[in-house]
Amino acid sequence: MWSSRIPKRSGVFAEIRKQSPAIDFSDPDWKIKYQTDFQWRFNIPHITDIFPDAAPIPSTFCLKMSRSFSLSLPMIKFTLQDSGVGGFCWWLSTDEEWHGYINNNDRVLLKVIHFSSPTSAGAECIDPDCTWVEQWVHRAGPREKIYFKPEEVKAAIVTCGGLCPGLNDVIRQIVITLEIYGVKKIVGIPFGYRGFSDNDLSEMPLSRKVVQNIHLSGGSLLGVSRGGPSVSDMVDRMEENGINMLFVLGGNGTHAGANAIHNECRKRRLKVAVVGVPKTIDNDILLMDKTFGFDTAVEEAQRAINSAYIEAHSAYHGIGVVKLMGRSSGFIAMHAALASGQIDICLIPEVPFHLHGPHGVLRHLKYLIETKGSAVVCVAEGAGQDFILVVLSEKLILLLFGAEFPGENYATDASGNIVLGDIGVHIQQETKKYFKEIGVHVDVKYIDPTYMIRACRANASDGILCTVLGQNAVHGAFAGYSGITVGICNTHYVYFPIPEVISHPRAVDPNSRMWHRCLTSTGQPDFI
Repeated sequence: MWSSRIPKRSGVFAEIRKQSPAIDFSDPDWKIKYQTDFQWRFNIPHITDIFPDAAPIPSTFCLKMSRSFSLSLPMIKFTLQDSGVGGFCWWLSTDEEWHGYINNNDRVLLKVIHFSSPTSAGAECIDPDCTWVEQWVHRAGPREKIYFKPEEVKAAIVTCGGLCPGLNDVIRQIVITLEIYGVKKIVGIPFGYRGFSDNDLSEMPLSRKVVQNIHLSGGSLLGVSRGGPSVSDMVDRMEENGINMLFVLGGNGTHAGANAIHNECRKRRLKVAVVGVPKTIDNDILLMDKTFGFDTAVEEAQRAINSAYIEAHSAYHGIGVVKLMGRSSGFIAMHAALASGQIDICLIPEVPFHLHGPHGVLRHLKYLIETKGSAVVCVAEGAGQDFILVVLSEKLILLLFGAEFPGENYATDASGNIVLGDIGVHIQQETKKYFKEIGVHVDVKYIDPTYMIRACRANASDGILCTVLGQNAVHGAFAGYSGITVGICNTHYVYFPIPEVISHPRAVDPNSRMWHRCLTSTGQPDFI
């Protein structure tokens, strides 16, 4: 299968770090060398890497008030700034401390399962003996010292790619947290990276008053788009407008652009913090428990699946086909199938299958019609693309005549994603054709809820995730980190260097316990 992500097509791409040389397991010190290399790769970039003399100041973020004040919060801030005292914890007595800061040396364990055998379900082993190697990543949160003066900060927020539940929640929380730090200049870049170059699009001033209720609706206050100008042009625009904090909400391609912006800022020796917030409804970003919008997508998919079930169950020989999102990974389809308990067949990109033949999907559908009288199929949009490759129009004739050509000639969108064929429609048509040929009546209904799911408001679970991600993105920027993204790892919030999470999309492991649970739920066989 070709990769569905081609960031270079959008004009922005990441400088991925070179892969480490192969491990020599005969070396008695291989484990130490592996840990050293891991620490190097997961060390997150900091302002002091370029500006070693940058002096930290006491944080202006503090939530503990040990005594009441008659002054309003704005008056307290004004008095604080005029007095030259750093931080909002100035009211604490000398023997008091606020224990709400994260130590820079705090770490979170990346892998928590010690597999004893490479044959164990879902095993992730470094060496053939499944040796346990500790891998630690940076814990997210507010630091006691910061590297930006709030009054000198101009922060910008940009949302790229497609829509996703929770975008407004993240925007809202970034703005609120920036204001708590004391930032006065906050803007939104309209319509993704395009907003950096289009002269018809101007920055949108943001404040708590503007964003207070935007989380109550779906979509993005700032708008979204794919693609964008060159990295150099975007950094030029940032310099012209005095932007020194950039918060980028998007998926793998968007993060590749954020990393390229970070690298260009370093090349120009600009004191700019670029922080990503991973946004992909498909949940296909590496190393993270989940990304925002995923829980909402799984929940909303239940409505489509239930409708398909009712249609199929109510008809004579009814078959319901539901296509869910998942370009290169089948997490939504797998979790939606598990949650519903109404799915008979779940098809995902990571697990190959045949439609025809003695072990194909259609033969199993025939068995289900004979034994149950109805069936429901759930398919991820990226599954079965080898049946329906979409090519550029000028190459179609070559394909029909058997000519071969490389994958980069396939049609792509503005983000560089290969344009997928509609596997749901294909399965619907092939199902009708198959049963007509064998003389069995079926009633096939096809449901595609894609845009209904993308445009809805985030549910409670995603709302919490978005809130915490937005807060930690701001904490990371003020702590002086750049070229990072914030995510949840083993239930804890962490900072990852962007190159480590965009090397390739995260995928369902066909040997994982979760996929096995899905197969147990559906009862489907292998379709090979």
